[in-house]
Amino acid sequence: MATTLLGRAANLERFGLNLLRCALVLVLLWIGGLKFANYEADSIVPLVANSPLMKFLYRDPASYRSHMNKEGELKPANRRWHENNGTYTFSHLLGAVIVGIGLLVACAPIAPRVSAIGSALLFFMSLTTLSFLITTPEAWVPALGDTAHGFPYLSGVGRLVIKDAIMLAASLVTLSDSARRALSK
Repeated sequence: MATTLLGRAANLERFGLNLLRCALVLVLLWIGGLKFANYEADSIVPLVANSPLMKFLYRDPASYRSHMNKEGELKPANRRWHENNGTYTFSHLLGAVIVGIGLLVACAPIAPRVSAIGSALLFFMSLTTLSFLITTPEAWVPALGDTAHGFPYLSGVGRLVIKDAIMLAASLVTLSDSARRALSK
């Protein structure tokens, strides 16, 4: 019986790969779409504002801490600051890019070369996101009295970012699959 189960499991590779691709597309379309919501745009401000590669995308990255909103919270003064800072404009552009990458990754059955480009873009996007663990102080639990703070104690932001390690690895799997499909055509 164990041999039969292992035999069946051994034949799941193609199904698993297709499921992985579908999961990537789902996450990219969903998260990309959420970038058009102000609460999501607000939530990425610490990541962008602290990144030496990205902070130039905001008008006043150094002042973000005093203008942060909790999810679901509306403070009109903070909203105006984010509008002037370029928070929402950048988030909308990022959302369009993420949705675009998701659509490219989805093209594997009909346009594997296009899908390979999407997977490569996803790899670099995930690498960029993971760099926020180094550049964003909010990625780690702050020292507020508890003994569990700093490295290796990830905050909510850090736990969100570390999941991109899975996206990074999955993008290489889908890149390889798309390249194999393209070469076999």
